[in-house]
Amino acid sequence: MNLTKRRDAFKKVYAPVGVALHRLHLPPNFITILSIAFGMASAYAFYHEKLITGAVLLLISGLFDLADGVVARLSDKASKFGAIFDWLADKWVDGFVLGAVGYVYAGPLTAITVVTSSMLHSFIKPVVYAEVGYKERVKGKIKDPLEGVGFFGRPETHITLVIFAILERVGSPLGLEFGIKLIAVLTMASLMLRIIYLYKHYGREYE
Repeated sequence: MNLTKRRDAFKKVYAPVGVALHRLHLPPNFITILSIAFGMASAYAFYHEKLITGAVLLLISGLFDLADGVVARLSDKASKFGAIFDWLADKWVDGFVLGAVGYVYAGPLTAITVVTSSMLHSFIKPVVYAEVGYKERVKGKIKDPLEGVGFFGRPETHITLVIFAILERVGSPLGLEFGIKLIAVLTMASLMLRIIYLYKHYGREYE
């Protein structure tokens, strides 16, 4: 899948939201905080089995997460702190949402597995930035060696979670227990592809 590679295609959806928020003169870091707030509300809703509410709040959180970068660029307020804060916000939301869904619908072991695999799938990128480097930074966005590697990241995780939340809500046998386990397996498989790629390209000793 790798929807991240198709980010430009999704700009038609989230860019207008970013433009509207920019016209309201909202600081980009405040929009990131809104993303965290909606994400935490989503985790709370999922924990209390309010599935449609949780799914909608998660989508809103993701929309704010994308829009903060648009606002930062339009207002010329892009900063290294903002980029770091955005990373932390993403993982904060993902940890609580995946942990809540995993714990309630599939048990503690699944919750630990899905959160760990999700964190590592993202954490491997800044490690690569530090150890391998990256080609360029365009308006705060890093073009890195792992840009097109892997197939199941944050966008795919959120979409899958929303789909299986709806299926759970309508009484499908393939509900959130199956969905969260599927997310764990696919995220781990995507992570392994990244590790294999890195080994093939950078497995030699330092020269």
